[in-house]
Amino acid sequence: MQTTENLNIESFSPMPTPEEIHARVPLSEAAASTVIQGRRALEAILDRNDPRLFVVLGPCSIHDPIAGLDYARRLKQLADKVQDTMLLVMRVYFEKPRTSTGWKGYINDPRMDDTFHIEEGMQKAREFLLAVNEIGLPAGTEALDPISPQYLGDLIAWTAIGARTSESQTHREMSSGLSTPVGFKNGTDGTLDAAINAIISAGAPHSFLGINAQGRSAVTRTRGNKYGHLVLRGGGDRPNYDTVSVALAEAALAKAKLPKNIVVDCSHANSYKKPELQPLVMQDCVNQLRLGNRSIVGLMIESFIEAGNQPIPADLSQLKYGCSVTDACVDWATTEKIILDAHSALKNPLIQRAT
Repeated sequence: MQTTENLNIESFSPMPTPEEIHARVPLSEAAASTVIQGRRALEAILDRNDPRLFVVLGPCSIHDPIAGLDYARRLKQLADKVQDTMLLVMRVYFEKPRTSTGWKGYINDPRMDDTFHIEEGMQKAREFLLAVNEIGLPAGTEALDPISPQYLGDLIAWTAIGARTSESQTHREMSSGLSTPVGFKNGTDGTLDAAINAIISAGAPHSFLGINAQGRSAVTRTRGNKYGHLVLRGGGDRPNYDTVSVALAEAALAKAKLPKNIVVDCSHANSYKKPELQPLVMQDCVNQLRLGNRSIVGLMIESFIEAGNQPIPADLSQLKYGCSVTDACVDWATTEKIILDAHSALKNPLIQRAT
């Protein structure tokens, strides 16, 4: 009999089941408390029972857990200072979609040497998330691989679905079963239809093929996720955080009979991928809030200890500490300043929004 399958598969390597990874890195009471409190706070903001803004900020991607935890400790101190106006959620991205090729993230290639020890990357990712939550910071991530939430989902408070995957049926189905609020980004061309349709789809029950905690194929049946919301990230060579774009997004959400919940991603096309423009985007959004805007509920910022980014060198000892290896970020000093400035500017407007 001629062979007709797996013709382009070189090999299959065993992967620990979600249950096995959970047993190696068990959820602690402290981490569970952070996750639950973070999710409830995000839900309260989206339900308009909490007038605060939530801000998802952190490195474009995690590649060095030591620098990542250094950032997390700084962010926790900042979060405590601004907690009456903002809920800070650490951006913890382990999976990176690539336009063509490139490093696909800490889970896929944790050693950054093209050895692709995914089994190692998954466990290390879980260890990192556990540590962030035990510091007291809720974590946000992008859900790219539909299997990963079985390994890491209990440690996540907020999830993003990217511009390239908001149109994907697989990601809409997955989102309908996630335990977190989910932000759907507008398409790379700047249009809103895919994201709005994704919010509607994820809000409905679905049945699809997945895996269970034991790693077995299973028919997954979901209840639907009522906390889907829109993320404006720009696109089509123009930003979409300005008052006109926000008003158009509000109208599109209203037409779809969806809550007017909008998160503005200060990076990507909204800042033309120039990190130095992110503070200007944030200032503009803060000004909209000061003038009475009620639809902007969150912001996203790419931020790390050092500004900019760096290529991955052949000799990893040459990596600059606390500097992104994917998209360029603003540095910690800038991060602290823009958050504290927003905190001062938003006190009275958010009190008014609560009434």
